[in-house]
Amino acid sequence: METTTIKITGMSCGGCTASVTKVLTETAGVAKVEVQLTPGQATVEYDPARVTREALCAAIEDAGFGAE
Repeated sequence: METTTIKITGMSCGGCTASVTKVLTETAGVAKVEVQLTPGQATVEYDPARVTREALCAAIEDAGFGAE
């Protein structure tokens, strides 16, 4: 397992953090997700053999937020 922190833009409320948490949790290979409204980031523990950091960012972007 690896852990990465992804900077997220466009979140403004608890509903936003819930949406990001949901899309990341439902991504295959993700073991643990912690999304923080302030400072706007997600810490994700994932299996790099099953999912890439780029795919995690793409899932966030597909949900309507920016990810770096």
